[in-house]
Amino acid sequence: MSASPLPKPPVFDPAQIVLNTIRHPVIMVDHDGRLTYANADAEVFFRSSAVILSRNTIGHFVPFGSPLLTLIDQVRERQSPVNEYRVDISSPRLGPDKLVDIYVAPVPELPGSVVIMLQERSMADKIDRQMTHRGAARSVTGLAAMLAHEIKNPLSGIRGAAQLLESVVSDEDRSLTRLITDETDRIVSLVDRMEVFSDERPIDRTPVNIHVVLDHVKAIARNGFAHGIRIIEDYDPSLPPVYANRDQLVQVFLNLVKNAAEAIAGDPSGEITLSTAFRPGIRLSVPGTQDRVSLPLQFIVHDNGGGVPEDIRPILFDPFITTKPNGSGLGLALVAKIVGEHGGVIECESSPRGTSFRILMPAWKEDYAAPAGGLEGAHR
Repeated sequence: MSASPLPKPPVFDPAQIVLNTIRHPVIMVDHDGRLTYANADAEVFFRSSAVILSRNTIGHFVPFGSPLLTLIDQVRERQSPVNEYRVDISSPRLGPDKLVDIYVAPVPELPGSVVIMLQERSMADKIDRQMTHRGAARSVTGLAAMLAHEIKNPLSGIRGAAQLLESVVSDEDRSLTRLITDETDRIVSLVDRMEVFSDERPIDRTPVNIHVVLDHVKAIARNGFAHGIRIIEDYDPSLPPVYANRDQLVQVFLNLVKNAAEAIAGDPSGEITLSTAFRPGIRLSVPGTQDRVSLPLQFIVHDNGGGVPEDIRPILFDPFITTKPNGSGLGLALVAKIVGEHGGVIECESSPRGTSFRILMPAWKEDYAAPAGGLEGAHR
């Protein structure tokens, strides 16, 4: 009895595998403008399957007069690649806020055809803004050190002089000396808060279970500033530990949850959502080196409040920026400093329907130095 023939192994197209691995939309357009190829990310970007894309021209998806169409014509004419940055190709079919970097190159083997790669600006802008946040934090670091040395000592003298005057002035003037004392104390308190920015000691980092941190923050919030507010958990239970300092993470999320609670204060339908997820593919260059750090862990604090005013969103993490009548504007600057020192990224997305603070952080890897206490607090 003859043996059954072995099944033939599947045939893989190496080019297709490579193009689908590229995490940017890649398409090919022929001489008539018809879409003859689209990788997996292009299907997502254009909100259509490859079959549907192949039945249409590029003009079907972008508006008449789009800069993308002009770039295609330019490449066909010159037969040389073209790069264009921050191009708006928003349309009813693609959706709003489609800001992209575009690379267009001719295909010599197919006259009139061009290959187009699109890179959405959202993540690139996020990284750029994070570098700005870190620079702002560094400026506060220098300012805090200067204030501690140049202001706190004279303030002590002013306060002492006001207290001496209080014992010899009339009752009418005593309120003025108390005003001097109170305002001096307020300035000293502000300088004390800023001194945390001047702490340049290396961070003691270990593998930390982010869900333990969030549960701790939630318990504090529910027994204090967020009493009566619904807090929703949307966790990925399989998430690996984050490589971070536990106490500083608690400080970060306490600040964000407190802001969220204040944004929905008095709203009976107000709620805060804490979510965690694994998002591979985000990598950040380390300044001064050629290293690239992976940031696969995503943590979000979301509230359904009225949102952050549009005019301060771009500078929200800068020092002294606040919407609170009695706020100092240092809370989010400190959050950005801590996240940045951990090699992470923080971004705020806000609208009148709510606000989300998204943090991307590095995960613990086995080649990091193991702490003396083992992997306490990490998933086992």
